Amino acid sequence: MRVRASGARAGRRFLVLLLSLAAGPAAAELPSAAAAPAACAASVPYRSGQSGYFTFRIPAALQVPGGALLAFAEGRRRSSADDGDIDLVLRRSFDGGCTWGPLQVVADAGSDTAGNPVPVIDPASGDVVLLSCRTISGASRRQVTTGAAPASTRRVYVQRSADGGATWTPQRDLTDAVKPAHWRWYAVGPGHAVALRRGPHRGRLLIPANHTSGRTGRSGAHSLYSDDGGVTWHVGYVAGSAGGPVQLNESTLAELPNGLVYVNSRDHSGRTDEARADAYSSDGGRTLSVPFRPQPLITGPVVQGSVLLVSGLPGRGPLLYSGPADPRARVRMQVRASGDGGRSWRPVWTLSEDRAGYSDLVGTGPGAVGLLYETGPRTFHDTIRFARLPARVLSAFPAPLPAPPPAPSGTPSPAPFPRPAIDPPS
Repeated sequence: MRVRASGARAGRRFLVLLLSLAAGPAAAELPSAAAAPAACAASVPYRSGQSGYFTFRIPAALQVPGGALLAFAEGRRRSSADDGDIDLVLRRSFDGGCTWGPLQVVADAGSDTAGNPVPVIDPASGDVVLLSCRTISGASRRQVTTGAAPASTRRVYVQRSADGGATWTPQRDLTDAVKPAHWRWYAVGPGHAVALRRGPHRGRLLIPANHTSGRTGRSGAHSLYSDDGGVTWHVGYVAGSAGGPVQLNESTLAELPNGLVYVNSRDHSGRTDEARADAYSSDGGRTLSVPFRPQPLITGPVVQGSVLLVSGLPGRGPLLYSGPADPRARVRMQVRASGDGGRSWRPVWTLSEDRAGYSDLVGTGPGAVGLLYETGPRTFHDTIRFARLPARVLSAFPAPLPAPPPAPSGTPSPAPFPRPAIDPPS
């Protein structure tokens, strides 16, 4: 049935070798066909108070090859709060993000919460695969995290579109297969996921996610992956926050030119000088070969961020990061770039000094990138705005990738969670 949307130094030597392979021109592929170059520099697909919603938050963006640019968000009906009546909504653009079609409701949980959109293209079928979460039975995040509400009230779902986002299958519940019983809060993304394009795991769909432990009360990061186009799903790496000040939370990831996966996570604690932590995986996101450690060169507040590897440029494109740049407040949306696979970062574009929040980078064509982000003069979510990165931002990163910083000596790799699969839908 298809429904129409309604509107360690151990192990370093082999990592050095792997990273050295990235000196060539290969880069993560963007859609081979995309919308024609847009004449506009920016647009506003979502504005608070429109379409019957109090506000819109939590952007996620995806370019359909040869088709529409998709801008997902949470439509929050009655307030800006993270709980309550929240729908998962979508607008599509066929001119590179200049104009946007009617608002579509992709998932409606009634008076409950549907959100955390994580879209990705399945390269085998061309379908858009969309993961998201729900909080059911009227529960709030605080209630789930503290145990006042059952952990089972926070759930994860998948759905897909075979026509570029025009119509969507009903949501299918994945919770029993990808959420251990002792995890309480659970969230995917938010922001785009990746389909791996290199090595033995080519075609794998890889999703960043996070959770809180009912045993320790602390948050952690993990991944989900599918090797059959989104039919069955498994838990990949699991990185807890115990034993250090960093509390891993919302994460974002990118495949580097040599096949390593770079993961960048929000530090939810707010007690360290660094607001971000990063890690690497050499097996397609199933485990971490270099565990999370603070990333001091990305400054900013406690907030979600986005990473994207650019392709289609002469030589080799940079790895980009987007997020607010002021460590004291959610203001000054900025794009930073790395020419060495996430080891070092520097600012390359500040969009404005306005308030700013969540964001998602999206490849819109060869050598072309857009940013979908929360911003406004009064609050950081007055609007969700789309902006095209100037060509100068993407033009000067020819240096080869050195190795990432070494892991602390003796740091063990996280133990993987048993990986039950999900039966295909009947």
